[in-house]
Amino acid sequence: MVVLAASIISKSGKALVSRQYVDMSRIRIEGLLAAFPKLVGTGKQHTYLETESVRYVYQPIEGLYLLLITNKQSNILEDLDTLRLLSKLVPEYSALDEDSICKTAFELIFAFDEAISLGNKENVTVQQVKQYCEMESHEEKAHKLMMQSKINDTKDVMKKRANELDKIRMEKGKLDKGYSSISGPRVIEKTFSDMNITGTGFGSGSSVSTDMDSFVSKPKGRPSAAAAAPGKGLGMKLGKSQKTNQFIESLKAEGEVILEDAQPSSVSRSSPLLPSDPITVTIEEKLNVTVKRDGGVNNFDVQGTLALQVINDADGFIQLQIENQDVSGLSFKTHPNINKELFNSQQIVGAKDPNRPFPSGQNETPLVKWRIQGMNESSLPLSVNCWPSVSGNETYVNIEYEASEMFDLNNVVITIPLPALREAPTVKQIDGEWKYDPRNSVLEWSILLIDQSNRSGSMEFIVPPADPSTFFPISIGFAASNTFSDLKVTGINPLKEGNPPKYAQRVRLVASNYQIV
Repeated sequence: MVVLAASIISKSGKALVSRQYVDMSRIRIEGLLAAFPKLVGTGKQHTYLETESVRYVYQPIEGLYLLLITNKQSNILEDLDTLRLLSKLVPEYSALDEDSICKTAFELIFAFDEAISLGNKENVTVQQVKQYCEMESHEEKAHKLMMQSKINDTKDVMKKRANELDKIRMEKGKLDKGYSSISGPRVIEKTFSDMNITGTGFGSGSSVSTDMDSFVSKPKGRPSAAAAAPGKGLGMKLGKSQKTNQFIESLKAEGEVILEDAQPSSVSRSSPLLPSDPITVTIEEKLNVTVKRDGGVNNFDVQGTLALQVINDADGFIQLQIENQDVSGLSFKTHPNINKELFNSQQIVGAKDPNRPFPSGQNETPLVKWRIQGMNESSLPLSVNCWPSVSGNETYVNIEYEASEMFDLNNVVITIPLPALREAPTVKQIDGEWKYDPRNSVLEWSILLIDQSNRSGSMEFIVPPADPSTFFPISIGFAASNTFSDLKVTGINPLKEGNPPKYAQRVRLVASNYQIV
């Protein structure tokens, strides 16, 4: 007898679980299973069907069929015996409905494999199959018991050693107390002024040790006035030793990040420092770009904002004179309280009511927004190409970037998704630095600055075989100190008498959502 496949299907012929025991394509087995409901009759508990090539031996189990597909030369009695064994195994692992069968598919397949080997029925019972699937081993249990016994013995030894150390410490403490009682009491009347300590440090070594011993053993009570009064000098200077500083410096040289102790100061306890300039103008553009991996742009959107921060109310009576580059697809929107006619005609940002100042405080107030649409791929600040190729049991991934001459990019981070890996990928070559994040399964390629010296760069790494689509979408982050619109404030005009106030201007371009898909 040769069992070609053991399957569980629905009444409509939908395959829920199927285990093939001979070399058979998926299309072939799906075709055989789909044809079965059309051939089956009704009113029989155990029956079979024959076609030109195979024999179906089946048994209805509630709303499902348990089905064996065999060749026509197999022994029908052995086929029925195999079918009865499988019909007893199925309820042991799953309820007789489609959802339960799908959830326990692997358990059923493992049980089928224990009952049928290479198409032939094994001489096993249901209990033996369950035992084999549970993989219980007496040797394994004995090994675990032995390892647990060793762990318990080690813990007992550690507890005994800890008790011995505690006894030694207690005896040592008793000896120290006995020695101090023998030496007798001393009358201590020395204060900070009596000790040989100057404003810049200690005096001679002998006087310091004697005075410090006396000071430590001074009886409790209210300190004298001289002791409570702070000294005029700098006092004792406490700090890290030279060896510690050298060790920290060596760690820094090796690239380790050292968090040094924060020194308490009046500045840290006070409120945050106010901006040095009374007026600050922030011009920011955010990029929302989606580029196709094979070329072309799905989305290229630039959104900009001009925000104003005024510290004092008196400095809020101003107007901003701006200028920008003439860019195709550029459109502006102003705040409802801004004089639109003045802005459109003279590019001056001012309030509708001249007697009403701009809001003051620590928060920025957006005054003008703009948007640039319709730009093509040639205007991209940064282009990234990814070339994965499978060679044997490895996937070689080559990634290259090309930056535009328009911008110098800072803090560039290119994030490449990876398949699930046990170890970090092997980086063969890189222009910049890399970091592997196993939790998110991504590789981060970092370039601190892209300028005229490195407008292009590449990286190559190796991972196990993977689908090329695994390495997409690639996310890119960066910042620049100039914008597409090149908008800037050229001057500030006061509305009241007096000199124009000082102001600071910050301009930045940020990639808020920049992806290669």
